This record gives sequence, structure tokens and C-alpha cells, in this order.
Amino acid sequence: MAIEKTLILCKADTVARGLTGEVLARFERRGYTIAAMKILVCDEARAKKHYAEHEGKPFFAGLVGYITSAPIVALVLEGSDAIEGARATIGATNPIKAGPGTIRGDYGQTIGRNLVHGSDSAESAAREIAIWFEPSEIFSRTNDLEQWLVSN
Repeated sequence: MAIEKTLILCKADTVARGLTGEVLARFERRGYTIAAMKILVCDEARAKKHYAEHEGKPFFAGLVGYITSAPIVALVLEGSDAIEGARATIGATNPIKAGPGTIRGDYGQTIGRNLVHGSDSAESAAREIAIWFEPSEIFSRTNDLEQWLVSN
């Protein structure tokens, strides 16, 4: 099992509905470490960069519009097979098809308001994390965090 980092975005519907704590708790209960976290309102340039793979598709403007409409919480999770494990915790993109016990299955309402984004591959995770975080903002469970805890 590889130690990986992945990007998670708690979208505006998560924040507005008061579900951020529940989402974070589910990842922590799975054993993942929160290596970085911030709340922010995403600007249009960052949104377009994040969703660049969807540019030109009919739903691109809606993605950009929604992610820039209200505060979101961005985080980096770290742990064994974090990319696949986080996506299993999140559930299918369409909440109607997401299984019970997943974030989207339990709380999602529509495909356009599906609560959470999670990177889908190691390449996407690296690209997306760099869009949302500076390297100095990210702690590593295997290095920085343990050293910080010991020294403080």
C-alpha cells in the first residue's frame, strides 16, 4: 500500500449545509491524515485551471460558476492508497447512484450539487494539489507532522 496524497474539495453545498465536519470526520475515521486545509472563495482563474480538462464541454461554465459562488474547504489527505480510498468514501459522482454509507450516497442531492471533489489519479492529485496549495502549506504524516509533534 502506497502512501499517497490527494486533493479533496468540500464544495459550497457541503459548507452551506453544515456538513464539512461530517465529511472531515469520515476521512479521519478511515485513517487518513489531513495534511493541509483551508477555507476560501475560489476565483475564476483558479476554477478554470482546476477544471481545465472539462473546458469546451457544455457543463464547464456551470462547474466554474458553482465553485466560485460561495466558500469551499480545500484539503490534502495523506495515507495508504488515499486516492482510491477517498473516492470510495465519497461515492459515485451522481448521488442517486452512490451507495449508502458514502458521502454522496448519504447526503448528496443532485449531480450538480454532489458535495465533494476528489482527485481521480496520482497525476490529477499532483496537478490539483499544486493549484490549491503551496508546498510549504502541506504537512507530511511520515515526515513533517511527526517531527513537529515531537519538537513541540
